Amino acid sequence: MFWKFDLQTTSHIDQLLDRDDVTLRELMEEDDVLQECKAQNRRLLLFLSQDHCMQELVTLITTEPPADLEEKSRFKFPNIACELLTSDVSIINDKLGGEESLLEMLYHFLEQDPPLNPLLASFFSKTIGNLIARKTEQVITFLKKKEGFIGLVLKHIDASAMMDLLLRLISCVEPAPLRQEVLLWLNEERLVQRLTELIHTGKDEERQSNASQTLCDIIRLSRDQANQMQENMEADPLLAVLESQESVAGLLKNMFEGERSEASIVNGTQVLLTLLETRRSGLEGLMDLYSQGYERSYTVNSSILNAIEPHLKDFQQLLLDPPKKSAILTTVGVLEQPLGNARLHVARLVAALLQTSAPSICQELCNLATMDLLLDLFFKYTWNNFLHFQVELCVASILNHPSSEEHDPQASIHNSLVAHLFQKCRLVQRILDAWEENDKIQSEGGTRRGNMGHLTRIANMVVQNLEKGSVQAQISELIKELPEDCRGRWESFVDETLRETNRRNTVELVSTHNMHSSSEDDDMESPFPNDLSLQQTFSDYQIQQMTANFVDQFGFNDEEFSEHEENINATFDRIAEINFNLDADDNSVTAFEACCKERIQQFDDADEEEDIWEEKEINYATQAKSRTR
Repeated sequence: MFWKFDLQTTSHIDQLLDRDDVTLRELMEEDDVLQECKAQNRRLLLFLSQDHCMQELVTLITTEPPADLEEKSRFKFPNIACELLTSDVSIINDKLGGEESLLEMLYHFLEQDPPLNPLLASFFSKTIGNLIARKTEQVITFLKKKEGFIGLVLKHIDASAMMDLLLRLISCVEPAPLRQEVLLWLNEERLVQRLTELIHTGKDEERQSNASQTLCDIIRLSRDQANQMQENMEADPLLAVLESQESVAGLLKNMFEGERSEASIVNGTQVLLTLLETRRSGLEGLMDLYSQGYERSYTVNSSILNAIEPHLKDFQQLLLDPPKKSAILTTVGVLEQPLGNARLHVARLVAALLQTSAPSICQELCNLATMDLLLDLFFKYTWNNFLHFQVELCVASILNHPSSEEHDPQASIHNSLVAHLFQKCRLVQRILDAWEENDKIQSEGGTRRGNMGHLTRIANMVVQNLEKGSVQAQISELIKELPEDCRGRWESFVDETLRETNRRNTVELVSTHNMHSSSEDDDMESPFPNDLSLQQTFSDYQIQQMTANFVDQFGFNDEEFSEHEENINATFDRIAEINFNLDADDNSVTAFEACCKERIQQFDDADEEEDIWEEKEINYATQAKSRTR
């Protein structure tokens, strides 16, 4: 039996368009209306681009649907309308971006009293964002004529869609001269200053959070753009303001003015951390960041550090007296006084500041004994691994300092910081006491403390820097200055306890992957198995540092997620799809075995000089490239 298929079927939409009285709503009821629109169905596009249809589509995405509609269908038509308006079809873009009456209808959405409906706000933002990218000059000219535009956007900044709209203006405008014109306009509108003013103890937390995130994204976008642009391009005015001492000082004043709130401290500190962060790309950069002394990819603007320095005492006070938080129930019992997000962010800020190696900052942290306080918290909050990681970074920044000239003031201040760590902070004694206390708890049947992994790595750091590094001689002298009984405990701890801990950790790692062999026994006896400990270090680093910018640094391209058949440089080779056709007759099998014998040689063929893996006929270079990021 043969089935008959009509492959020339006419779309039901075409049938509807044959009627003179067809309505927009009827077409939007059809499941394939968006597909037909994107497929450039000319009759449909001509219908949609009529004045009354365009006005109805804009009205749908800017007007609250009737409350008496069933909830699941209330936003059905607004959603379809948004998809049609942003389908990136030139006739619709031209109509929407070219007619001021339609742009006025869109703009009227911003003139409503807050709060905006978040779903409608996202439809509005997506539609305007598409026009900014496709009809740039027309839309920018329209918006610049509206004096209160930035004020209205900031009035509704509690809706994350408004944050997205601002970032579209900063990142999606081409060509470069027009982009610079937009940045100058936004700077004249005091965008950075107005966002900074929103990070204040008296402001709504949602508004503070979105203002902070917008500032962070502006910093990253501007720096990325600066890295890509040519030398003769003008500097980004928004970034210049953000990095100015006046702007950073204003942000800090808002954070600490009046009654302190955790929201303003956390959100303000996130902006400071973004100003201080390095921008490295790829896996190798992250390994360098963790294991090779934290060399920076650029120098932090001194104006940022100059503005932060006078407020270090305020951050110190937060460690001593944080905003009050109620007790919380954890898996290990009730925590009467939680560490809190404010203190965690202070720890992150101190770690970032230490990585700058700025002499005045290091000196002030020494004077305030900030590291001593952080170590107190490290041992008090034994289950807060977020804090433990930041304290470990602080210790690493102090010990892994890049070598400097002996008479360099920076080296002198840094030496003071190292001495402070061992003398005032009593790092060695604290490691020993905490270890012995944990052993006692475990011997009595208790649970191993949650900070022991980080403590192991800190102890290893001390030992590694005793063996080599720019502060090797100084640490050696500081160890010698310890009381005799403490020095003996330390030597015993390093030779026995720490060595055994490293050996056990290494064996557990290796056995997991079935990598251990008797020939490696000698290496495993080493207290610092470099490759494996580094592997574990980076594994831990990945788990705790998976942030937004971390993902950004891998630089995925949209191409990599498109259909593999259409992309010669697809991310993964589809080896499974290669088909081999082999007629299994005796001759072909014999030929195949003969070929294998030619290609595969015994490993113990000592007389053979030729590389047994050498391949001259088949070249996998193209495939190798496609697998490399």
